[in-house]
Amino acid sequence: MTNIELAELYERDIEKLIIEINLFKNEENVWKTTGSIKNSCGNLALHIIGGLSFHIGTTLANSGYIRDRDEEFIAKGTSRKALTEQLRTLIPSIKATILSMSEERLNEPHPKFFDKENATISYVLTQLLLHLNYHTGQVNYLRRAFE
Repeated sequence: MTNIELAELYERDIEKLIIEINLFKNEENVWKTTGSIKNSCGNLALHIIGGLSFHIGTTLANSGYIRDRDEEFIAKGTSRKALTEQLRTLIPSIKATILSMSEERLNEPHPKFFDKENATISYVLTQLLLHLNYHTGQVNYLRRAFE
């Protein structure tokens, strides 16, 4: 996969999450859970924001973002508008970071341990994209449970 394709997929899939969050008929439901589901859609959005901001922003682009992963699952009540603005802000920075990388750079080892030794930057970016989509599916499912 080229850096152009990867950048386009991140933009497309972050936009999908923004759409899902905006489809909630009742904004309060963004922060609700049901049954055995422990993470609200708001917390999943914060988790995606934190993960991408750290793994791409800090690790690859030296943005200086400091992640508080626990807070991503504890925080409550951020407005839908603020969540979607934070997600939308990620798009240009992620795209710029990925587009700045040559094929050779994408095939270099990721600077931090991810889930296996010597994982390439391309591998980590692909895993993060898959993770984004996994949580977007959870948001979709939970949103529909509240309709």
